[in-house]
Amino acid sequence: MKNKYSYTGKTIFMGIDVHKKTYSVSVICENELVKRDTISAYPERLVSYLNKYFPKATVKSAYEAGFSGFSLHRHLIDNGIENIVVNAASIEVGARDRVKTDKRDSLKIAIQLSVGRLKGIFVPSPEREDLRELTRLRATFVKDRNRIGVRLKHKANYHGLIGPEDNQKVCKSWIIELKNMWMSSGLRYVINEMTEQWEDLNERIKKLDKALEEQAVVDEEIETVFRSVCGVGKTAARTLANELGNMSQFGSESALFSYTGLTPAEYSSGEHVRKGHITRQGKSALRNILVQCSWTAIRYDDDLREIFERISTHAGVKKAIVAVARRLIGRIRACFRKKETYKKGYLKGLKKVVA
Repeated sequence: MKNKYSYTGKTIFMGIDVHKKTYSVSVICENELVKRDTISAYPERLVSYLNKYFPKATVKSAYEAGFSGFSLHRHLIDNGIENIVVNAASIEVGARDRVKTDKRDSLKIAIQLSVGRLKGIFVPSPEREDLRELTRLRATFVKDRNRIGVRLKHKANYHGLIGPEDNQKVCKSWIIELKNMWMSSGLRYVINEMTEQWEDLNERIKKLDKALEEQAVVDEEIETVFRSVCGVGKTAARTLANELGNMSQFGSESALFSYTGLTPAEYSSGEHVRKGHITRQGKSALRNILVQCSWTAIRYDDDLREIFERISTHAGVKKAIVAVARRLIGRIRACFRKKETYKKGYLKGLKKVVA
């Protein structure tokens, strides 16, 4: 390893494997590994480390997107370091690579960064990331409420309080009916605890909905476009707006599809071309919302329904609705680029989508 060497005017490439307590770093300069260390996971200590060992050098770094978010990225950028955050799936792994350690991971990132084989993901502004907190918290509360609802149904069915054909959704009226049923003291205690949790989460979700309505007023320009789209309701519009903004960060539709994980995998050889499942990169909740909106959109937009029916005849309804979701989000991006709201019939005359 080189330690006492001048890096003035040189470019170094640093791969960072981020963990809660430590950063594992590997540094490459002129195609040679020059330093490898493990330091405490404080962004300011990483900057001090670089200033100590690589003064007056141009530093380019990268780390995987994960639990640590973008605080490290922003700290590095603020200190003049060219950093990118990369999707873990975009880091190449050897077919026979069976050993995984922090040092090897950071070295892998450094090598691929130095030869230009890594591309950074979009990093939202702190303001846009702050807006996301409300919609993501709402999604968490809804998931928790649904889990409690499933447990309530299980308890009620297990103790014979409801029949096997009971398909009623868990709601306030259902809970009132459940509480009025006769049950043993132990079961009643459990039911009361679970219904209190459900009702508490339900009230919290209502408060969040009001906060999101206020947020939509402030974010009116983006909100207007999303709300004009067939099948996109208030909550979906807020989620899409907070996750995607005005989509100006995507230079092409393919970049947008890749971000949302709606790009179909391809397995081709010679004259044979076969499309596989979608890549599923990006946030799964975002894809779920787009697919849900697409199911509603095909009821009101004749062009989208025609696409769905044509593809579903030979590829099935699942691939067909994903194709509609892909076309729908592409159209929304076009609306932002043209500074107009969504209009039904826009798809007429365009080339037909393929599954």
